[in-house]
Amino acid sequence: MKKLIKRVIIGSLLATASSYAVSVAVCAGCHGQNFEKKAMGKSLVVKDMSIKEIIAALKGYKAGTYGDTMKQMMMTQVIDVKDSDLEAMAMLIKINPGIQTEQATGFAATAAVAAAGVHIDLNERASDEMRIEQEDLGNRNTVSEVALGLRKTDLYSESKTYGNQADYDRPAPGSSTKFERAFKDAPPMIPHSVEGLLPITKMNNQCLGCHLPEVAPAVGSTPIPATHFTNYRPETKMKDGEVLKEGKIVGKELGNTSDIKIAKSHKADTLYQGRFNCTQCHAPQSKMQTAVANTFRPDFGNNSEKAHSSLLDHMNEGIE
Repeated sequence: MKKLIKRVIIGSLLATASSYAVSVAVCAGCHGQNFEKKAMGKSLVVKDMSIKEIIAALKGYKAGTYGDTMKQMMMTQVIDVKDSDLEAMAMLIKINPGIQTEQATGFAATAAVAAAGVHIDLNERASDEMRIEQEDLGNRNTVSEVALGLRKTDLYSESKTYGNQADYDRPAPGSSTKFERAFKDAPPMIPHSVEGLLPITKMNNQCLGCHLPEVAPAVGSTPIPATHFTNYRPETKMKDGEVLKEGKIVGKELGNTSDIKIAKSHKADTLYQGRFNCTQCHAPQSKMQTAVANTFRPDFGNNSEKAHSSLLDHMNEGIE
């Protein structure tokens, strides 16, 4: 009788767990197809845990009361999952003979790309010499109407005039190739698909799962730099009806906020919330032809700056 009840329970879970299976497959990307690995070399081996222990861990991550170095990463994964769904996921982990998922090898692919130092040149196609010459209107005696504007169709008809459609179809996280910086210290472009990762909010930022400095080396991703853990804004507060910035009264001791040459920086162990919106600076790369050729040539101090920022080393240049 107990065996029959167990089968009925498991059967009902599996029948309603198609949405959970996706999440469990994502878990397998770090924990292994049979949950036999220490995720990032740090977690417990999940297959050796009891269902009660798995449920307690998942709910603890959600509440922010469980975990060590993996705490922030796991919280972003489960923060919006209902407790009943977490219990169903725990059951699936224990009864599933093996999760078949491409993500189980995806991180290894990313690590291999990172180790090889392969990066796509963002400026290559837009800065093509032949295209620049073709679009150089200043050296022509006559210029056709079609070449006058950004559109390349008849100016007297709209029937065949369409905007350039952006295609954001990119490889999944863990299997993409990184882009070179567009210029020295430029925010890196997002090389992978962002499907399912947006919108980013203060309470739900899935980018942290792979890009936190303690996690990034294990998955081959670009780590969030120290500047993103630092508050460079001047300390502002009210005192006796006066606005103080960096301890000085605005309008009296401090004529203008621009008089603050260097604000005192405050480094924290967690992401500075003024930086939580990753896509404010980091944009997903689309596959499309630029409207015009690009004569800009980035000047990197050395080849390493094509892939890494050195902003922290010289952000106060010319000020101090």
